[in-house]
Amino acid sequence: MKWLLKLTDFILHLDKYINILIQDFGMWTYLILFLIIFCETGLVVAPFLPGDSLLFAAGAFAARGSLDVIWLFIILSAAAVLGDTVNYWIGHFIGPKVFQEEKVRFLKKEYLDRTHQFYEKYGGETIIIARFIPIIRTFAPFVAGVGKMTYWKFISYNIIGGIGWVAIFIFGGYFFGNIPFVKQHFTIIIAAIIIISILPGVIEFLRIRRENKKKAAQEEIS
Repeated sequence: MKWLLKLTDFILHLDKYINILIQDFGMWTYLILFLIIFCETGLVVAPFLPGDSLLFAAGAFAARGSLDVIWLFIILSAAAVLGDTVNYWIGHFIGPKVFQEEKVRFLKKEYLDRTHQFYEKYGGETIIIARFIPIIRTFAPFVAGVGKMTYWKFISYNIIGGIGWVAIFIFGGYFFGNIPFVKQHFTIIIAAIIIISILPGVIEFLRIRRENKKKAAQEEIS
């Protein structure tokens, strides 16, 4: 429970912790941010790591002159693309075994099933759309690998989605993060970004759940 409280505190006070990273590690901060984004997108056991909010916060620090926005964009775009690529190949090689298991250690099978349903609706574009939805973002490339999606098709969506995702939040933080109101209410802004990011996934989940209940009720009547 303590780790969850610490993680929540880290996410909601990213400005404080990134400032500490910059002061303590200097240029190594780029590598640390790279690893966080890489793990959040590349490891199916790490969907809890901050993505959207971290990119926005990093962009805000670039606006203050603490980080270079171009280097941030290049390094974190590479992290996002490489993370999804690794996740795809993990899914390709071990995914089928995961889906066959009723109980999956370290993984929540309902997240995999939910992402699979997302694929059924949006197809390959899921790789791009999922970039902007926490949890779905982490599992989408894994499911693409499980489903043996053509790699060249996957990598094209991956590059477009990864670069687009990083650009929107990095430059969003860069251009808006230094506004006095945003600086004074940074925790609220970060919380709002998280809520807005999660909302589409929640709506989709509730919609699918409602449809499944309707189907089950119809089957009972028939």
